[in-house]
Amino acid sequence: MAEKKGQVTEQYYMPPPDLDKWESMRIFFYNSETGQVMGRTGSSWAKILLFYVIFYAVLSAFFGGMLAVFYQTLDANQPKWQLERSLIGSNPGLGFRPMPPESNVESTLIWYKASDEGNYRHWSRALDKFLQVYNKTGIGAVNQDNRILCDYGKPVPQGKVCDVLIHDWHPCTKANFYNYQKSAPCIFLKLNKIFGWLPAYYNDTANLPVNMPNDLKNHIANQKVHQRDTVWVSCEGENPADVENIGPIQYIPRRGFPGFYFPFTNSPGYLSPLVAVFFEKPKYGVLINIECKAWAHNIIHDRVERRGSVHFELMVD
Repeated sequence: MAEKKGQVTEQYYMPPPDLDKWESMRIFFYNSETGQVMGRTGSSWAKILLFYVIFYAVLSAFFGGMLAVFYQTLDANQPKWQLERSLIGSNPGLGFRPMPPESNVESTLIWYKASDEGNYRHWSRALDKFLQVYNKTGIGAVNQDNRILCDYGKPVPQGKVCDVLIHDWHPCTKANFYNYQKSAPCIFLKLNKIFGWLPAYYNDTANLPVNMPNDLKNHIANQKVHQRDTVWVSCEGENPADVENIGPIQYIPRRGFPGFYFPFTNSPGYLSPLVAVFFEKPKYGVLINIECKAWAHNIIHDRVERRGSVHFELMVD
């Protein structure tokens, strides 16, 4: 290759055509005569390496700087996008516990044999684990000082949250195995937490929805006016046969989630309110389809999207 005066041009070795292809490849990857590796000298590779080191160092510094600027726009205590502007929206979902085993994640069936301790204890242990944060010991003791007893008509002091006392929810207690051994189980309901969400209560008995169960309408009418600021709860059999088989139901400690638990603002020690649904006498050996709903003006029921309601099956042998 020709060289111009004052310009150094790198020489590339081209093997003669009569060498076999394997020898040509060997010489290409390393030429012992010129010291070239893949056609380049050591100084050439050093320059290439230096270029990429500087390039990726600058790229990493730029990315780190942009990440630092991004974190300056976030608040560790609250989401940037809330309610309608957030991905989860402003329509809370309703969940139930205990959940079926993780090995069958798609299942919503609670099925056990009351006379078999090893069988029903699976479900009671699942509830023990779920309710750990509601106890006064262990992980439940964290931020215990921030929790106070709340009541209707009494604003929660700044920096405080309302306690959830589950120890006296008989028969839905840990000591009683949540009544699973008596073929009359307790199933716990909870609303999903949405930051800043405030329910619009059904507290006017003249404007209750047509599809609200009549027993719930009567229950609301019998409550004191200040106690109607509640996200109400109803559980029913989905089909006529399920309605017949489900038996009487109790809601413990009350039939809904009191308004003083809202809104959720990520305050230390916050506990989601719960409702224990006590199925007093479900028919044995029969699969019962159950749907529970949370009721407020701004809760839309959508079973497919799992919003505002929850479906599960119960079967007690």
